[in-house]
Amino acid sequence: MNSKFTRTALAVAGLATVLIAAIVLGNAQSAPAQPTAAPTTPHASPTKPASATTEAKTAEQVFRNIQVLKGIPSEQLQPSMQFIAASLGVECAFCHTVGAYDNDDKKSKQTARKMILMQMAINKDSFGGHNDVTCNSCHRGAHNPVAVPVIADQEVPKPPAAAEGATAAAAQPTADQILDKYLQAIGGAEALQKISSRVEKGNINFGGHQFPIEVFAKAPDKRLSLVHGPNGDSITATDGHTGWLGNGDRSPEDMNETENNAFKLDADFRLATDLKQLFTLLRVGRPDKVADKEVNQLIGVRQGQPPVRFFFDAQSGLLVRMVRYAETPLGRNPTQVDYADYRDSGGVKIPYQWTVARPAGRFTIKVDQVQQNVPIDDAKFAKPAPLIPKPAPQPKP
Repeated sequence: MNSKFTRTALAVAGLATVLIAAIVLGNAQSAPAQPTAAPTTPHASPTKPASATTEAKTAEQVFRNIQVLKGIPSEQLQPSMQFIAASLGVECAFCHTVGAYDNDDKKSKQTARKMILMQMAINKDSFGGHNDVTCNSCHRGAHNPVAVPVIADQEVPKPPAAAEGATAAAAQPTADQILDKYLQAIGGAEALQKISSRVEKGNINFGGHQFPIEVFAKAPDKRLSLVHGPNGDSITATDGHTGWLGNGDRSPEDMNETENNAFKLDADFRLATDLKQLFTLLRVGRPDKVADKEVNQLIGVRQGQPPVRFFFDAQSGLLVRMVRYAETPLGRNPTQVDYADYRDSGGVKIPYQWTVARPAGRFTIKVDQVQQNVPIDDAKFAKPAPLIPKPAPQPKP
């Protein structure tokens, strides 16, 4: 199966997996240290460990020729390379030799190592070890650092002065008011409780291609997305505890911890009533605009995880954008989900369109059929048993 399609399809399932970019950035840092099963594409690598044993290994135990990112979990290597690629606006081949990622024959790879060490030193010496300075701080999407201030094409308008004695904070609604308005906008808690499952059918569009997609969801936290591709189906699912990825020609793989945390947020069937329980703190952020509409922002905080930003239409109260982040040793990889085309279905309003955007690309899902309260067996969300390899054909005597 085409690598770009496969990885995009696997990332769809509820819009989760922040680490699986819509355009795969490949086996960026180095080749695996030990032989693995034959990959379907030259870019395949063990970036999503299939077992707890593999998950516990460090990058240098799984990949060859790791020089400056020693000690990080092996599953964090690929996201780190994705962060570099997005920050510099480049592909894997900018630093690596395709097919021989562990080679050191490119000067840009040597430079990248020096820059990583510089970043680590700056953050250690000046920012208490926090990733306040990253590749993106200087590069801003260009492989050469942006050292000179940009001249604006037109005069930048100044914000209007606040009325005497007034403050922006005083005019903002509280977190409870924003959440209450959101809940009422989608139909209210009582209507939401009456829906226990949902089946959606539509299409996923990315890179000029379109494929059918089905999304199965069941309260409180089960979800499965199924993309019907040209060479088989790609699945992203969670049984409420563990997320997994499936491809028609491969054994299913467990999501890593970061992917699992992101997908659980997508799989929450009654997000409007659960947000207060999902986050230890919900604080009001600065007012903003999404598609030229005023929005109220809530920032969700959970211990040990990056914040999640929620943007609610100031007029309708509906959730129109969510931005979440995946931590890497070099910085945070962002994922933005925009929700649109809300319609009533069974007494609750749900988005019939959502767009997932990352620095590497984006895709849009448009739903054209929705069925509420459809019986769905829990077994549908369970991870299937590993595929049994087909025996190699024996030569004829």
